[in-house]
Amino acid sequence: MKFSLTLILSCLIIFISSCSMSPKQDLVEPDINLKIETTNKNKEIIIQSLLKDGDIFSISFGGEDSYVLENNILNSDLKYFCKSLAEEEREVLEKTIFKSKKDVNKKVFVIFSENYKNIASFLRNKYPEEEYFMITPDDFDAQIKEILNVDLSMKNYNDLSKFDAGLKISHSPRIRDDIASIYYITDYDVGKTIVPIFRSYALNMDTFSSSEIFHDANDIKKLVDFENTYIPITKKMIENISKKQDPLIKSEIENSLIRDFLIIEKVFQNNLFRENLLPDSGNKKIKRNGCIDRNLDLWKVSTADFTD
Repeated sequence: MKFSLTLILSCLIIFISSCSMSPKQDLVEPDINLKIETTNKNKEIIIQSLLKDGDIFSISFGGEDSYVLENNILNSDLKYFCKSLAEEEREVLEKTIFKSKKDVNKKVFVIFSENYKNIASFLRNKYPEEEYFMITPDDFDAQIKEILNVDLSMKNYNDLSKFDAGLKISHSPRIRDDIASIYYITDYDVGKTIVPIFRSYALNMDTFSSSEIFHDANDIKKLVDFENTYIPITKKMIENISKKQDPLIKSEIENSLIRDFLIIEKVFQNNLFRENLLPDSGNKKIKRNGCIDRNLDLWKVSTADFTD
């Protein structure tokens, strides 16, 4: 059950007031002290997380020397981390897709929608030898056929069939043979449609995307649309998403990032570095010195991971 921030804070005020009226109340040192300036959405996530973990906490929202927690958690440089989650995902994908490409004679096909032109332009400037295609919502199937040269394969088949109408020729549409991999840069609305179409023509092709492609899905089982696509995300995050109570996967990812921040803050305030804790969003242990690099792995989407 999800409580509103107003209800949670009201309950806390009642609880604190009742404790203050007890003449023999022992003073308990909080597990974590927080001074944060952020949005109501993030305040609610913070309070829910602290209550769920059973921490004794002292918290004030706003004021001098408060840590500013941006509303856009996915793209913000969250405290203690080297970079935002979104930036780390893109860097892992760039390294895997472009810098570690095995066959230099083949090209990476970057498929992007209009809202992601800036990211595509950045990649085009760095890797001009690859192929870039902006896909529009007019006719996805026709555009994908043209990108993969499926229409040319069908034309050759039809031309061959004209020589002898009675000749039975077994034919499966072929795609161009110079594709190293496909990189999708788009959102859920477009991705859920185009990825299955691409897969129907390029079944054995390596395909990649950031987690943004399924942020707006409301059920992890809908990730079947992205079967066999490589996504930079931790197994723990996938577990959290599968148990989510929020309406969107994006919300659960944001919850996980804020929980990471709170856990790391608790580690630093209580010198718990020997616990060897891992953040949900990364694969490197929390350390005392330096920022935390998430060291993301690539998860290959598989229906076996989230279907009964």
